[in-house]
Amino acid sequence: MGKPSDLLQGTLDLLILRTLAWQPLHGWAIANRIEQISSSVLLVQQGSLYPALHRLEEQGWISSHWGESENNRRAKFYTLTKEGQARLEVERLQWERLSGAIQIVMEQS
Repeated sequence: MGKPSDLLQGTLDLLILRTLAWQPLHGWAIANRIEQISSSVLLVQQGSLYPALHRLEEQGWISSHWGESENNRRAKFYTLTKEGQARLEVERLQWERLSGAIQIVMEQS
């Protein structure tokens, strides 16, 4: 198995929004969920995750509240807002367009 892949610029927001569409999670759980779903291909570093969460919250796409994690620690939980759901759809369509274009280029001989 190769080393984990660096995220393409701009995909972290999409991954966070998609992960929070399933359920509210705290930061470490968001990174862990992305790693699990991608079979450890995508690893989100804390130095990238928390600035992204802060940016998404400032944009109104996610909200946060303090709660208790599964190991009884105080943690900030993030929830997708209605605006975030709409933004997720925009981001998803942009990703499909971009990945489709890349696929076309890769198939050329």
